[in-house]
Amino acid sequence: MVTGTGKSSLITGLVKGVFVTNKIQPILPQITIPPNIGTPEIVSTTIVDTSALPQERTNLNKEIRKSNVILLVYADHYSYERIALFWLPHFRSLGVNVPVVLCANKSDLTASVSTEQVVEDEMLPVMAEFKEIDSCIRTSAREHHNINEVFFLCQKAVSDPIAPIYDSKESTLKPTCLAALKRIFHLCDFDQDQLLSDDEIQAFQTKCFGKSLPASDLENIKQTLSSSSPEAVTENSITSSGFVLLNKLFAEKGRHETIWIILRTFHYSNSLSLEPRYLSPKFDVPANSSAELSPSGYRFFVDLFLLHDKDNDGGLSPNELSSLFSPTPGLPSEWSDDTSSFPSSTIRNEANYITLQGWLAQWSMTTFFSPKTALSYLAYLGYDPPDHSTTSALSLTKPRKRTLRTRKRPAKTERNVLLAYLLGPPGAGKSSLLDAFLSRPFSQTYHPTIKQRTAVNTVELPGGKQCTLILSELGELEPAILENQSKLSTADLVVYAYDSSDPDSFGYITSLQAEHSHLATMPSLYVALKADMDRSTQRGDVQPEEFTSKLGLSKPLHGSATWGSISEVFVSIAEAALWPSSVLPAGPEAENGDGDWTRWWIAGGAIAVVGAAAVGIWRKLGRE
Repeated sequence: MVTGTGKSSLITGLVKGVFVTNKIQPILPQITIPPNIGTPEIVSTTIVDTSALPQERTNLNKEIRKSNVILLVYADHYSYERIALFWLPHFRSLGVNVPVVLCANKSDLTASVSTEQVVEDEMLPVMAEFKEIDSCIRTSAREHHNINEVFFLCQKAVSDPIAPIYDSKESTLKPTCLAALKRIFHLCDFDQDQLLSDDEIQAFQTKCFGKSLPASDLENIKQTLSSSSPEAVTENSITSSGFVLLNKLFAEKGRHETIWIILRTFHYSNSLSLEPRYLSPKFDVPANSSAELSPSGYRFFVDLFLLHDKDNDGGLSPNELSSLFSPTPGLPSEWSDDTSSFPSSTIRNEANYITLQGWLAQWSMTTFFSPKTALSYLAYLGYDPPDHSTTSALSLTKPRKRTLRTRKRPAKTERNVLLAYLLGPPGAGKSSLLDAFLSRPFSQTYHPTIKQRTAVNTVELPGGKQCTLILSELGELEPAILENQSKLSTADLVVYAYDSSDPDSFGYITSLQAEHSHLATMPSLYVALKADMDRSTQRGDVQPEEFTSKLGLSKPLHGSATWGSISEVFVSIAEAALWPSSVLPAGPEAENGDGDWTRWWIAGGAIAVVGAAAVGIWRKLGRE
């Protein structure tokens, strides 16, 4: 940069590998260094030589604005003074915000002065005043001293910048770097005892650098940390503050590339945020399909729960949840909205702590409604299989098909997570049904549902298989969802609930269906609630049993939130959602007895039984 400082000789020495004694041209043409020449970084480097002459100032300014890093070279007292008086203020006046590598060239002319003295007397004062200086180095083109190293520093200033991670003025790691390192410590603390044991350190070392540390090196690290801070090492393990201190020492010794290796291993970008492709990998859900946790994703959340349930009481207390979510921005926003209201949306124990069953159900629901949220939190929480993306924690279901009912066996939905909308008049008992679904005690107090309320739990089906069932009471969102066929079609089933003791209750359902005719295309199940009370004849032209019969559906289920057998209702809901074509309302032909597979099965079964009985009687008579 500064005329007569030997900057062109530095470039020539890098390219040719030796000092060129012949006179070289004042300004070298632009050259590009391929990745395999000169420096260890696997990147191409374009080097632009410049002139400090006033008549070249316009071109100089143009090149400065295009640069990613500036190598500022001085070689004597005059050129050194120009660094602080002209060059660095000039860069600032151009609005340039790139790292600067300060180079004291022609060290062969001042061999009697030690490098330490040059650094202390010349470089550190300038670095203290101008924070854009990333690093400094002493070189000699004649002796080919530190030629490759100076350009390596330039590459590193771009690929592994010190500015985002270390505040040289305050001699501290910057807050964003500090937060990232604390998160990394948390993820590497496999037993969550707030310490990194030797095994955990070796696992961290292997993950980041591809090899383990010799035992002697590990002991030296501990001794260095202990001598710097008594809180850095305890019980022969490295503490969180010790881990941070170790990285601070790396920064102070110019080894910030080591910090960047650690950060990038854990998917941090140059802005110290997690990389977008790690947080939000491409994951598209086709129409009529849904996202679910894969076995590896399911296992990850099981292990996460067990790891943070420190008291082994089967539930995550607020403190345990806080620790679990410490590597994340906090609870997913979907969990704290009016719809979910975590943890009241799922199963809790007597202390109101979420159980493992509730924890897994909650994540299954999150994956179903918002797979992108599930993927980002898998990343935040440390799901990082070595050979796969975070998308390996999720799987896609086969596209759901709803076919008209025929005499053939209805097709089963290939899903493990099912969504049912709960519709019905106010006061029908829908909220009490959701409470019973979550094993909550029955309350006599009536609280009208204003906001949409969603509950999720696992349901055990006949044969022992389990599925996750999401029940959603729509509240004030009911009209909007029913008018939005796309939103409505996300449900596997519509459950119509009415109060069997209220003569006007079922009329709400018939009016609702008359207003929203497309509900006739949805798999449907009818539930008569408050069956523990006296049953009333419903006002209107048709009774519920006759109504469902005309649709070719089974009679309404009868249940009460006060009965222990209410769980059978949830099994029936799950089965109906799994076999949607079995509960699709039939068309007008159902009134004439056509198109109802249920009747055909029943009739066929009766014929088979009668036939078997006749054969048995004939055989008996034959023997006689």
